[in-house]
Amino acid sequence: MQIDRIKYQGYKSKIITAQQAAAMFKDKMTVGTSGFTKAGDSKAVLPAFATRAANEDIAITLITGASLGHTTDSDLARADALYKRMPFQVDSVLREKINNGSVFFIDQHLSETAELLNNKHLPPLDIAIIEASQIDSNGNIIPTTSIGNSATFAKLAHKIIIEINVSIPINFKEIHDIVIPGEYPVRDILPITSVNTRIGKEYIRIDPKKVAGIVFTELPDSPAQETSSDDKTEAIANHLITFFESEVKSGRLTESLLPLQAGIGKIANAVLSSFTKGNFKHLTMYSEVLQDSTFELIDSGIMDFASASSITVSKSCYDHLMANFENYKDKIILRPQNISNAPEVIRRLGVIAINTAIEFDIYGNVNSTHITGSKMMNGIGGSGDFARNAYLSIFVCPSVSKTDNAISHVLPMVSHVDHTEHDVDILVTENGLADLRGLAPRERALQIINNCVHPDYREAIQSYYDRACERGGHTPHLLEEAFSWHLNYVNNGTMKTLSTAENS
Repeated sequence: MQIDRIKYQGYKSKIITAQQAAAMFKDKMTVGTSGFTKAGDSKAVLPAFATRAANEDIAITLITGASLGHTTDSDLARADALYKRMPFQVDSVLREKINNGSVFFIDQHLSETAELLNNKHLPPLDIAIIEASQIDSNGNIIPTTSIGNSATFAKLAHKIIIEINVSIPINFKEIHDIVIPGEYPVRDILPITSVNTRIGKEYIRIDPKKVAGIVFTELPDSPAQETSSDDKTEAIANHLITFFESEVKSGRLTESLLPLQAGIGKIANAVLSSFTKGNFKHLTMYSEVLQDSTFELIDSGIMDFASASSITVSKSCYDHLMANFENYKDKIILRPQNISNAPEVIRRLGVIAINTAIEFDIYGNVNSTHITGSKMMNGIGGSGDFARNAYLSIFVCPSVSKTDNAISHVLPMVSHVDHTEHDVDILVTENGLADLRGLAPRERALQIINNCVHPDYREAIQSYYDRACERGGHTPHLLEEAFSWHLNYVNNGTMKTLSTAENS
């Protein structure tokens, strides 16, 4: 069991099974667990609780950093083990439960969960489950591949269960920078003045009296899917690279740009990977997640340093990182998510934020979370933390999707607003890039229509805008038609009207 990973003698008598740990849960408890975008999550205790809940009438409120890996969220959802879930998820089974009302979901800015807990705006934490690679001689936790909200959970929970993951190499340390902001109204500043500034400790401080059990695990993180870029993602990436090159040429940026942030997924990875094609050097990152593309840029010598809250990579990248960790430990840092996503730091460093939209409208309002206005997809994540405070707030998405381009992702009006036009500077689809800086709503609309809309829909959306302008208004709309594209999709399986289909 590699008991030598426990250097604090008082914990060695607390080794228990995952089933014994899961037996501590009671109905309607609030449980906080480590885990951020499938990294550093509970791999033993929560699955054991799902098995228990499948045979009992018991459900908990579960708070994490972000999404959990493997099938944990699915297993919990199928077992009706979740009463409430926050702040982010990506699981299809849980998503269905959320959308049919079986599980209550609180969609939060990822920087806010720790704040809400600390300010007692959420119920107190009964149990915290935290993954560790080892425990130091004072009983403190050396985290694994994510920090997320773990430090706050450990501080506030009545009981702590530690999962020691022996699949993590013993040398996987010295990359964590853990600090918990002070209390209001005399909170200190966060003195992060560059992406590699360290302000905290390499461990999560633990009160040994609160530790109720130690569970050993050996399951690696759930790997990110390896997805190759396609024509659309390549086109989006190329538009952005051209834009950044023009910003450098104009003197607004240097070849090092400013610290980059990118959301998770195929488009984000393609965009970051594309920086190898340009004349960029000494790039840095201040983001939430380190993905394959981050390590690709580090390996190529283009990126000097990357800061985030978790490492979520493919299996091949994960294996390479763990085998060659000593080569990366001076180039990466992991922080709590209320530090990685702190508005104060994002604004100070001048972060360039690149996030993915589900849809956006002709004035630049962005929907990141809901399908046809009501069905939750994943959650807002950290996109709002960065969009509101970034030097440049960029949103990307394909202009169309589904067979025969049945869905347009550029619309007269979004069906749900996560990011208002006031927080959006640049919009990009495979068709082009709309630079919205310094533009009034009517100017923004023309930029978006001319550059971002798919040709199948351009005539229809131009007609909408022209007729709305005839009616007048600072932000012209035809309210009786604003959601007609969504309604047409719900009723007919396509956003195209008969005339649109005939012209495409």
